[in-house]
Amino acid sequence: MGEETEVTLTIDGVEVKARRGASLLEVAKQLGIEIPTLCYHSALTPFGACRLCSVEIMDTRGRKRIVTSCNYPAEEGLVVNTKSESVINVRRKILELLLARCPKAIRIKNLASMYGIKETNLWVEDESEDCILCGLCTRVCSEIIGVSAINFANRGVKRVITTPYNEFSEDCIGCGACATICPTGSRRVRTYTYATLRPLTGPKRDEHIGVYSEIFSAKSPIAGQDGGVVTYLLISGLKKGLFNKVVVVQRIEGYLSDAVIASNVEDIMKASGTKYVRAKIVPKLKELINGGERKIAVVGTPCQARAARRIQQVMQQDHPDLDITIIGLFCYEAFDYGKLKSEVKRLLGVDLDSVEKTQIRRGVFTAIVKGREYSCRVRELENAIEKGCVYCNDFPAYYADVSVGSVGSEDGFSTVVVRTEKGKKLLEEAELTMREARIEEVVRLSALKKERAKKNFAPILKGIYEVRLAGRESGEGTGGYA
Repeated sequence: MGEETEVTLTIDGVEVKARRGASLLEVAKQLGIEIPTLCYHSALTPFGACRLCSVEIMDTRGRKRIVTSCNYPAEEGLVVNTKSESVINVRRKILELLLARCPKAIRIKNLASMYGIKETNLWVEDESEDCILCGLCTRVCSEIIGVSAINFANRGVKRVITTPYNEFSEDCIGCGACATICPTGSRRVRTYTYATLRPLTGPKRDEHIGVYSEIFSAKSPIAGQDGGVVTYLLISGLKKGLFNKVVVVQRIEGYLSDAVIASNVEDIMKASGTKYVRAKIVPKLKELINGGERKIAVVGTPCQARAARRIQQVMQQDHPDLDITIIGLFCYEAFDYGKLKSEVKRLLGVDLDSVEKTQIRRGVFTAIVKGREYSCRVRELENAIEKGCVYCNDFPAYYADVSVGSVGSEDGFSTVVVRTEKGKKLLEEAELTMREARIEEVVRLSALKKERAKKNFAPILKGIYEVRLAGRESGEGTGGYA
C-alpha cells in the first residue's frame, strides 16, 4: 500500500493504517471490532439507511459528530469511538424505534436485548409488520440480479417496499435473492414476487429434473420447432376444453417478441417456434383473469412458469375456480433483444429481424435466413444474456404442469416431462410419436445451471454469513434470515 493511498487513524484507542477511502466499518472489522449493522452487505453499495452502525468521530480540528460507519471514509488523523455514550444512546433509540415498527422480528429483538431494551414504550402501529425498510432486498435485486423488480414506494411514514403499483411483478425471475438477504425474513414483497411457492407433488422427484410422472421424447403431427410438441398440446388442450385462452409469445416485429393472447388454432400456429428473448407474460395473464377468464394456458420459460404458478396460488384465494395450465420450456438463459440483434450482426453478419428461425442445440446457436444456416457457439453470445439469468437455478421449469425442450432428444423431437395430473390430462390420447429420452442430458444441463447460480450467489451468501458470524461472536443471534 503506497503512502499516497494510506491513512493513519485511531479506532477505540488503537492506531491503525488503512486504505484511503475505506469505510470505517471495514477498518473496524480489520481490528476485530464488531459494529452492529442491518442494512449493510459487503456485496452491495453502502446505503446508510438503518443508522445502526453509527460511530463518533473527531477530526484533526477536534470537532466531534456522529456518522454512519458503513459509508464514512477513513481519513488521516481521524479518531473514532465505536462505543461512546453518545453512540450507545443513538443505537438504543434506533433499536427502540425499530422494535416499535417490527415488535416480533427476531433479529430486532435480539439486537435490542443486547442494548438492554426488552420492550418499547413507543406506539406500535402494526404488530405483524416485519419490514424495517433497510433496502437490502431492493438493492440486491437492482445491483446484483439486475432486474429491479421491487423498490421503495411512497414517502415518510407511508413508505413501503413493493412491486410497481402493488401488483404482480413483470420483471421478477424468482431467484430468491430478496428473501435470502432480508434480515427479518419479511413477507412484505412475497405476494407479488416469485421467490417462494408451494412445491408441486408427484410420484417421482429428482434433484435436477424436479417432480414428474413420465419423461419421454416425442414428435407431433404438426411441423414446428423440435417436432411441434408445444403447438400440438396447445391445440389439443383447446379442442378438449382444458382451457379457453392461451398466453403465448409471438414475434410482433422482426424478431422482437411479446406475449399475446391466443384463442384459436390460427393464433396458436402464429406463435409457433422458439424465441430466445424474454417477454412479459404477467400483464396478459392478469388481463385474462381480471376479464373473468378462469381456464387459461400459459407457455413460458422457467421464470415465467414460476410467475404463473405464483399468480395461480395467490389468486385462487379469491377465485377458487381459477385453472391455469402451465407448459414450461427448458431454458438455460434468455437474451436481450437489442443486444442479441447487435451480437448476431457482429458474429454472423445477418440481421436478426430477417431471421426465419432460431435454434439452440448442443451449445450452438443457429439462425436460418432464406434457408441458409448461420451458427456460432452460444458462449459467444454472452454479452447478450439477460443479467438475471445467471442467478436462476431452474433449467427444466420445475413449476410447470408439462415441461418441453430439445435437450435429451434427437433432431425433430422434444423431451417431454409430465409433472402433474393436469399435465397427464393434456397428454391423454395425444397422437405423438414417442421414444425414450436421454434423461442424463437434461440432468447434466440442469446441474450446470444450478452450479452457475450457486457460484453467482456466493457473494450474497458470503455477506450474510459474515453478519451471522459477527452476531454469534457478539452474542446477538441472527434469527430472522430467510
